[in-house]
Amino acid sequence: MNTNANVIIREGTIAECIEISEKIPEFSSGNHSEESYLQRLSNTQYLILVAEKDQQVVGFKVGYDRYQDGSFYSWLGGVLSENRKEGIAAQLANEQEKWVSEQGFSSITLKTRNRFGAMLIFALKNGFLIENIEIKENAEDNRIILRKMLKIDK
Repeated sequence: MNTNANVIIREGTIAECIEISEKIPEFSSGNHSEESYLQRLSNTQYLILVAEKDQQVVGFKVGYDRYQDGSFYSWLGGVLSENRKEGIAAQLANEQEKWVSEQGFSSITLKTRNRFGAMLIFALKNGFLIENIEIKENAEDNRIILRKMLKIDK
């Protein structure tokens, strides 16, 4: 799919995502089992991308047609701590956006939390706009819903 600076972006598997997410600190409290992936991805259009560097998976991005409203939900993604600041998250996001556009979706939505400031900043820098906030008891857990409208080629 995409190769840049010794990083290959390709379609991946649920097993690869589970394996890499276990090494990413932000996912330490989540339940991202094969069953949870299958619940979300069964009977809908989805995309699993992984980033390989030196033949090792160092990041991933998973999204699917969650809302059936023309938007594509970017559900999970992350890059190993030691490989951050290398542009890998941007490569994954760009490849996802390209695929999503080719499939005819009009926008990409995502949800993050206040505690994940780097993700929020990444989304804002990449053209996402805050659409809604789900207030939780602890402000760090507030969910921030963002959307990026895609250019439709006519």
